[in-house]
Amino acid sequence: MKYRYVAILICLAASLLSSPAGAQPLSHVEPQMMGMDPERLLAADSLIIEAIVSGQTPGAVLAVVRDSFIVYKKAWGWMQREPEMREMHTNTIFDLASLTKPLATAAAIMKLVEDGHIRLTDPVSRYLPEFARFGGMELPLREQPRIIHLLTHTAGLPSYAQVRQLEELYGPAAGDSLMTWLCALPYRAGPGTSFMYSCPSFITLKQVVEAVTGTDLASWTRRHIYEPLGMNETFYLPDAALLDRIAPTIYSDEKGMIAGIVHDPLAREVMRGISGNAGLFSTADDLALFAAMMLNDGAVNGKRIMSPATVRTMTRAPAGLESFGRALGWDLSSSFASNQGDLFGEKTYGHTGYTGTSMVLDPETRTAVILLTNRVYPDDSASVVDLRAKVANVVASSILK
Repeated sequence: MKYRYVAILICLAASLLSSPAGAQPLSHVEPQMMGMDPERLLAADSLIIEAIVSGQTPGAVLAVVRDSFIVYKKAWGWMQREPEMREMHTNTIFDLASLTKPLATAAAIMKLVEDGHIRLTDPVSRYLPEFARFGGMELPLREQPRIIHLLTHTAGLPSYAQVRQLEELYGPAAGDSLMTWLCALPYRAGPGTSFMYSCPSFITLKQVVEAVTGTDLASWTRRHIYEPLGMNETFYLPDAALLDRIAPTIYSDEKGMIAGIVHDPLAREVMRGISGNAGLFSTADDLALFAAMMLNDGAVNGKRIMSPATVRTMTRAPAGLESFGRALGWDLSSSFASNQGDLFGEKTYGHTGYTGTSMVLDPETRTAVILLTNRVYPDDSASVVDLRAKVANVVASSILK
């Protein structure tokens, strides 16, 4: 046991010496050094290969984090098959889709909460005056949606917004008019009374962040979260120079190859690529850094991003909203939480992305499972719902200590 910890300290020291402060990636150690069975982890290989062969996804990258170390990282299959074959690599950049919600939007909101700029119980109308007429009518303050309702998908907003309808109504100004459109919709369930997974809720949160900070969500998260963590390959609107490393999400004779442009229509057409519901791109290594930060109470590699109190609050169900199974930006036990599998602990949280991305974090064992696929390529006809849960079970069962 003594020698195992000595080896871990040597790995960590080597990483600290070879990278600038606050910008180093996680060190890699063998699973057994972190109390995990490497033979059990190998079962994930078979599951992923089978999924690729059966057409569930063209390829995949899996990273497993324990505490502040990567214990398993592999790539399988192909980034693309048309018009040419290109292998998947562990440094492939993925369209994260709805992982944007916890990693960018909710993280920004919680940073603003801990810095004293906003409160979770603030009415949305304090920052976006349109919400004073939420539901198309003047509402007393006590009946207006709060920031916490947006974070838990309990604000009464719809699940989505039809892009074509918005463009017909507002033309090029659809993004600027989205809040007005949302607030004019017929009044729905009162805030905090029902759960409706809602992309517009997180676009609204983006607008709140920008109203408070005076800058766009992409710039703010880059400066306050990703750069301090050393997440140098996490961004909105990826540069064209990176296209060879970005997993495509669409291929057709009509559209050709689509890569580096967010797949989600609202984020792409209405929000022009910088949105609160989707638009973030990243790699397995960068997501491992974010996961380690969350698992270690807001700090990793000597760099603190959030306070322990913020992480605790962000990853538990708010009082009075427990029955909906949602934390603040993260999923706990709602109908969308199947990616957690069956074997992790009751405090486990995570999120998925429509394009085929997934993160699962178990604070009790300090373990994270990051599974990245581009299952929507080439024609959005495949599913990795089953694969996510099975891989999570394999990882959980490999934990011996």
